Amino acid sequence: MCGIVGLFLKDKSLETALGEMLTQMLITMSDRGPDSAGIAIYKNPTNSFTKITVQSSQPQIDFKNIKTELDNFSNQKLEIITIDTHAIITIETKYLNNIKEILTTSFHNIRIMSIGDSIEIYKEVGLPETVANRFDISKMSGSHGIGHTRMATESAVTTMGAHPFSTGNDQCLVHNGSLSNHNSLRRKLLKEGIKCETDNDTEVAAAYLTYKMNDGYNLGDALKAGITELDGFYTFLVGTKSGFGVLRDPIACKPAVLAETEQYVAFGSEYRALVNLPNIDIAKVWEPEPATVYFWEH
Repeated sequence: MCGIVGLFLKDKSLETALGEMLTQMLITMSDRGPDSAGIAIYKNPTNSFTKITVQSSQPQIDFKNIKTELDNFSNQKLEIITIDTHAIITIETKYLNNIKEILTTSFHNIRIMSIGDSIEIYKEVGLPETVANRFDISKMSGSHGIGHTRMATESAVTTMGAHPFSTGNDQCLVHNGSLSNHNSLRRKLLKEGIKCETDNDTEVAAAYLTYKMNDGYNLGDALKAGITELDGFYTFLVGTKSGFGVLRDPIACKPAVLAETEQYVAFGSEYRALVNLPNIDIAKVWEPEPATVYFWEH
């Protein structure tokens, strides 16, 4: 049992409150998963620049060394913002592959959480309130975001096992449920050049969607393909640069609720995650249908 929340803003005037609203939604779901928590925030992109979110178990040492190493790489424009165990490295997009190689070969304690123009992922072991406070999520602005609080079933309780999982640029996924064919699918994806870093079945689902979208599918079509190729019980909430999507398995045994107003679309594992949102009393509220794709884009 895990808790999922998501918020897609139609009204730009709410963007400064995105982090606060998502944080409160996720805290409400704390009793659905006490092991670890995480949030993906999509912020306004900067032309010609890419953000790499990284995590370290020894941030004071690693982040200082990363700054020194990358400064030595070139005289390019570079920014590193450190937030607790995470850091956001903003670099010119043309240097992305070079920087990724430096991070993966020279810094073995560093874990890449996400890469993209807009996305930032923050996740750690602990309750949602603790994790959100560590990273000041409530003060963050953005256009949309998704969050997850985990009760581990498929893999160990670690930072890397926490959701969201990101396997493609500006893509991420959170999941409540269990996939039965994740091992065979993991091997198939590896043959296609997509490597999963953990034993978590959710990462396999994220990688599968990345594989489909790399093959030309949009998010909606990739989710539709997953109905036949992802075997198990699940509710997925997927984030992309332009929006988010929802899919439940054909039996739909995992709880889910959507709410939509002229200002936003909100998702929660339970309705109580949504009760403090503005104008929720006039929202259209419904339970997503089984094996039906829902997605919204800016």
